[in-house]
Amino acid sequence: MVLLDPKWLLLFCLVAVLAALHAWRIRSRRLPALLFSRIGGRVSAFWVWLPPLIGYLAASLLIISMTRPVWLNEVVERKTEGIDIILVVDLSTSMRAEDLRPNRFEAAKAVASEFMDGRLNDRIGLVVFARQSFTLVPPTLDYRLLKRALADLKMGQVEDGTAIGMGLATAVNRLRRSEAASKVVVLLTDGENNAGEIDPLTAADLAKTFGIRVYTIGASTEGTAPYPIDDPVFGRRYHSIRVDIDEPMLTEMAAKTGGTYFRARNTNALREIYGEIDRLERSEVEETVFIDRKDLYPYFLIPGLLFLLLAVAIDRYGSRYAHAA
Repeated sequence: MVLLDPKWLLLFCLVAVLAALHAWRIRSRRLPALLFSRIGGRVSAFWVWLPPLIGYLAASLLIISMTRPVWLNEVVERKTEGIDIILVVDLSTSMRAEDLRPNRFEAAKAVASEFMDGRLNDRIGLVVFARQSFTLVPPTLDYRLLKRALADLKMGQVEDGTAIGMGLATAVNRLRRSEAASKVVVLLTDGENNAGEIDPLTAADLAKTFGIRVYTIGASTEGTAPYPIDDPVFGRRYHSIRVDIDEPMLTEMAAKTGGTYFRARNTNALREIYGEIDRLERSEVEETVFIDRKDLYPYFLIPGLLFLLLAVAIDRYGSRYAHAA
C-alpha cells in the first residue's frame, strides 16, 4: 500500500492531543452524583467513554482515507541482449613473476573473479593457454561454477610455452556461433608468442571475421621482474627475468577487431583495466513497467463515516438514558 498524500497523517497529532485533553477532563471532574447513584458507576463510565472512542476511531479512518491510499501491483518486464565474453589467461611459467602481487598469475585470477562479480546478464567463459590451449569453462551464466574453476586453476596443467594465437583461436571457436548482441575476448599474457600452429594476427583476423572484439592485456612491469625459485637446499630465492612483451603485436591484434590494448604494470593497474573493459562492454536493458493501481480510500472513508454516525447516535442515546434513569 502506498499513500499518495501522506501529509494528512499530521492530523493524527491533533487527534492525539484531543484524546489526551478529553481523558484529562473526564478524570479531573466529578461526575454528577445523581448519575452514579441511579445508573451505577460501571454503566456511567461506559456511556462516558464509548462515544469519544468511536469518534476517535472514525477520525482515524477518515484521516487515512484523506491520504489517498492505493495498492500498486508493479510488474517489470526486462528485455536484454547479453554479451558473450571469453577470458583468455596465460598459464606459462613466467606468470609466476612477482612484479604484480602476489604474482602475475594470482593477480590475473583475482581480478578476473572481480570482473565476473560486476556482470549480470552476460555469459562468460574461460580459456587457458601455454604451449597448447583449451576451454576450461564454455560461456555460461553459472558464475559460481566459473569462479570455482578459476580458483582451482594452477600452472603446470599445460606444457610450458606461450601460444597466444592458439589461445585466441580457441576463444574464437567458442564464440563464432554465438547469437549474442556482442562477442568479446579479453586476452591476458605476459610474454611473446613462441608456440602454437596459429599466428596471433591470423587469429585476430578470424575474430574480426566473426564479429568478435578482442581486448589484449600485457601484464608485467618494465625491464626485469623478480622470479621465485624454490631450492630444496636453500629454500626460495629470487632472480631477475627479462620482461618480453610483444606490445606492437598485441596492439595490432586488438586494433584489427575494434578492441584496445592495455598494459598492466601492477595489480592496481590490472584492476583498473578490467574496470574500463567492464564499462565499455555493457548490454542495454530495456524495461517495460506495468502498474495495476487500485484506490483503497473507500475502505477507510465509508467505515469512518459509519463510525462517526454511530458515535453521534450513542452519545444522544446515552444522554437520554442517563436523564431517564
